[in-house]
Amino acid sequence: MYRYFIIYKPYLVLSQFTTSLQKKTLADLYELPKNIYPVGRLDEDSEGLLILTNDPKLNHRLLDPLFEHEREYLVQVDDVITNKAIDALQKSMEINIDGNMHITKPARASILNEEPKVPDRYPPIRFRKDKPTSWISLTLTEGKNRQVRKMTAKAGFPTLRLIRTRIEKIEIGNMRPGHIRELSANSIYSKLFGNESRNNI
Repeated sequence: MYRYFIIYKPYLVLSQFTTSLQKKTLADLYELPKNIYPVGRLDEDSEGLLILTNDPKLNHRLLDPLFEHEREYLVQVDDVITNKAIDALQKSMEINIDGNMHITKPARASILNEEPKVPDRYPPIRFRKDKPTSWISLTLTEGKNRQVRKMTAKAGFPTLRLIRTRIEKIEIGNMRPGHIRELSANSIYSKLFGNESRNNI
């Protein structure tokens, strides 16, 4: 039987159930069947929406780069970000991915005029009176290793905090760090792939 979960991965938790390192993993937060694994990952220092399942079709469809799907992030960056930087984020830029240069696909980016209502982070980011920060929304259709952080750094505004809030039509909503929610197959497939049923994927 295939099962589907979404979680709000907290800061400083690895997106895996086992590790040889002295670090927190998903096993410290959840008791799930042994064949349930994350689809993709969020870095240890990133937060937010993560899908867990034992469905190989879903895993393949979300991880194969041939199939684009939107991932939306709230990103807190160092300093007051400029419209020029937003334009750069939206266009293709060259970043280093595991030693190879990668041209990013066009993205959507916008400056948030008000600080978003997000859960507190523990520990919080370092506050400096003389150094303001900005929040932006960034939507990608690919998920390379530490891509968001590399893109904002390339644009001149390093990432301080990164929260994934949406994958296609699956949203984190009012979930809090550590929360878990189980979804039905129909619900998760319709939110991710629209009218395509699991049998047609």
